[in-house]
This record gives sequence, C-alpha cells and structure tokens, in this order.
Amino acid sequence: MTLTRRQVLAGLTASGTISLTGLATADDRAAFVACCRTPDGGYAAALLDAAGNILFTERLDARGHDCAVRPDRHEVVVFARRPGRFALAIDTHGRVPATAIAPPGNRRFQGHGAFCPEGRLLYATENDFDNERGVVGIYDATNSFARIGEFATGGTGPHEIILLADGRTLAVANGGILTHPDFPRHKLNLSTMAPSLAYIDRLSGEIVEQVALPSGLHQLSIRHMAQAGHGAVWFGGQYEGTSSDDVALVGYHARGRAIRLADAPAPDYRGMNHYIGSVAASRDGTQVAVTSPRGGRMLVFDTATRALIARRQIADVSGVTTRGDAFVTSAGTGDIDTHATRLAAHAPLAWDNHLRALI
Repeated sequence: MTLTRRQVLAGLTASGTISLTGLATADDRAAFVACCRTPDGGYAAALLDAAGNILFTERLDARGHDCAVRPDRHEVVVFARRPGRFALAIDTHGRVPATAIAPPGNRRFQGHGAFCPEGRLLYATENDFDNERGVVGIYDATNSFARIGEFATGGTGPHEIILLADGRTLAVANGGILTHPDFPRHKLNLSTMAPSLAYIDRLSGEIVEQVALPSGLHQLSIRHMAQAGHGAVWFGGQYEGTSSDDVALVGYHARGRAIRLADAPAPDYRGMNHYIGSVAASRDGTQVAVTSPRGGRMLVFDTATRALIARRQIADVSGVTTRGDAFVTSAGTGDIDTHATRLAAHAPLAWDNHLRALI
C-alpha cells in the first residue's frame, strides 16, 4: 500500500506534531531518503525535500535500514534491516515504487548496497547462512534487478558496502557476527568473532586487500564506513564485549597500511555506549561524523589530523549525511537537524538508522 503525501501529512497533523504551514509542494526536488517507523507502528521509506519536509512515503513490509542511491539520483533501493528478505527500488522523480527485489532463498540481505558508477549493477551484502559466510550479491539494475552472480566477502556478517573513489573497488565491513534466520537477531559466535575490512575488485570479485583489528578487539564489530580525505576508509564499530570496557569505536585505514583507531577522550567514547550507528564524510573529505543512537551524540573527526574536533548531543541520533558543507542528521525522535538548527520535526514518526542525500 502506498500512502499519498496528503495521507501522510494528514496523519502527522492529526497527531498534533507538524504544521502544514510552509510545507513543500509535490513538485519540489527530493533531497534525502530514509526509512522510518510510522505513527501507526508500521514501516516506510520516505523522500524528503531540502528543508526536511516529507514529499512521499512508501509502505514497507517490515523494518527498513539503508538505501543505495543510483548515480543518476533517479532511483534508490531500500534494504530491509538485516537479516532481511526484501529490497525495494523507488523512482525518486515519479515517486512510485519500481521493482521489488528478493535474494535467493538461502541468502538474506544485510541492510546495505552500492551501485557501480554507471548505475547498471547493484551490489548488496548478503548472508550465506548455510555456509556461514558473507557474500556480495550482484543485481542487474537494467533488467528488473535480476540477480546475476555473487562473490565472497572473506568474512561473516557483512554489513555496509561502499564503492571507493576509483570506481572499481568495493569496501565491505565484515562485522564478524554469525547469524541464522532460524534464530532471528541472535548473535551465535560472540566468543570467536573475527571482524575485518575487505577490499574487493568489483570486476573480478577478487579480494585485493583485507585487514583485521588486533586480536584483543575481535569483539569490535566493524559495521559502517565512509571514504574520506586522502582516500582512507573511516569506520565505526559496535562493541560486543564486556559492558564496562573502555573501547575506541572509530578507526581508519589507508590501503597498504595497518588499521588504526582514532584517539578521543575516554568519556566521549564511553558516551557512545559501545555503538556507532552511522558514518559520513564531508563533501570535501576533511571531516568524518559518527553517530550513536544509544548515546544520543555525534562526534566529528578531522581526517588529516585524526583528532576529535566537535561533539554534539542529539537525542536518539543515528542517520547522518552531508548537504553542502553541513552534516545533516536524522533521529528516532523524528527530528531532522543540521549544525545546531532543527530543520523539521516529525514525531511520532521515528527515523531509522540511516539518512542518504540525493542532491
């Protein structure tokens, strides 16, 4: 079922949470896409304008997670929260659902995907649960997203996948956590986790480089990533060890070098509550922002000095992306913020983990 913009706004207005004054018209450009929980307890994907106003929503069968944006910005693919059985392509101009996508019966989507530079192929992280390994499924976006192949990620529990600036290399965050659809959301190997960051040649499927955290940090699941200045991949982790441990949750890696963790005062990392929900790089690559919904805060690092340069308290924040020279965040409170300014408030609608910019 597709909710019209009028139905969405009517529902939010009836709850007393949003005013119709100044809302964007239906022909305004979509600037952001995100998944959310709707006021009736269901789930949806939403397109928003540059001011954070809702332009369009599409009902989802279950909770959504992240969205892959096609390079021409005319289409996005919304992925189910891992482990999930659905993805949905949405036409961002016509604002209609285009194609439903499902993995093979013995695979589950892991919440993330990335397009090739030409937009012809979609790469999606998947769980090959029978063989306890991660794979990248390859889907033909020019043929109703037919699945045409796969290659291994070199680890278990792959999560975010990003295409690097060279247009050929895919970086995959192998979270290291073993799951199985017979035991939804259960983590089956916490004592033997082995997270890694894998670089894969998307043309050959070959793993061209793979790095792991020190053995003492094998329970720091590498989850989300962004490529920043100097070509380094910055990542955020989710720690599965003892709750009282003080652990750095953010790191970076330059190809051919050792993986590093970013220094920050212990109280800052402690305040993230062992959980990084999203990572985004500024447009110029000089800064990286990481968010924690559990900690209700965002940290910003300088990618040249690797120093922590800013911190913000934002209740239930997780989604983060960039527009212009600003970081824009979304939160489970329904808020869309930039810098210290609230763009829009949509409670009781609750934004999920990720926010993607379209323009």
